[in-house]
Amino acid sequence: MTIARPLPDYLVKRYHGWKATAYSENSAWFRKLADDGQHPRAMVISCCDSRVHVTSIFGADSGEFFIHRNIANLVPPYAPDGNQHGTSAAVEYAVTALKVPHLIVMGHSGCGGVKGCYDMCSGDAPALEEKSSFVGRWMDLLRPGFERLPEGTPEERVAILEKQAVLISLDNLMTFPFVKSAVERGTLTLHGLWNDIGGGGLDAYDPDQDRFVPL
Repeated sequence: MTIARPLPDYLVKRYHGWKATAYSENSAWFRKLADDGQHPRAMVISCCDSRVHVTSIFGADSGEFFIHRNIANLVPPYAPDGNQHGTSAAVEYAVTALKVPHLIVMGHSGCGGVKGCYDMCSGDAPALEEKSSFVGRWMDLLRPGFERLPEGTPEERVAILEKQAVLISLDNLMTFPFVKSAVERGTLTLHGLWNDIGGGGLDAYDPDQDRFVPL
């Protein structure tokens, strides 16, 4: 591999700082994690957005969350074909191997993927309509959410679409037989969250009210 290059100096310095402080102060815990394997308390599916920091929001320690990130925190429907499915594989491993008791889908404000979907479906992002666009074809998963948006300003509709991304993912999770079975047995609970990055808020979907409510 001749294309790989050394890490930037600032990352090397941050690593040494972590090793000398956080790791050194908790080395027994890290060794226990290594020896005992992982037993996460929840799986979290969140966006790739660098501003979404799930472990910080919940004050989680290493080993506590099994985290999968993708564009716009989407879960595709169950589709056992010959293609490669990173998100589906992560869900399968979390539910069937790790047997997590909670599976959380967390969306967020200002999601670029959701905005891209909105623009694409509105006819304002022709590049995303190209078959060669990985982002566009991934965001096709969110088209049903766009189609049921109410009237309003573009800003209002995009904000609603961000939460639709969470709800569509929750619906799609229930198309996986092993997820549906675990939910029906009561060994797995699904949760939908939306994070207001700027305001620090966290809304949870309440199925009884059919809306997101602040925690």
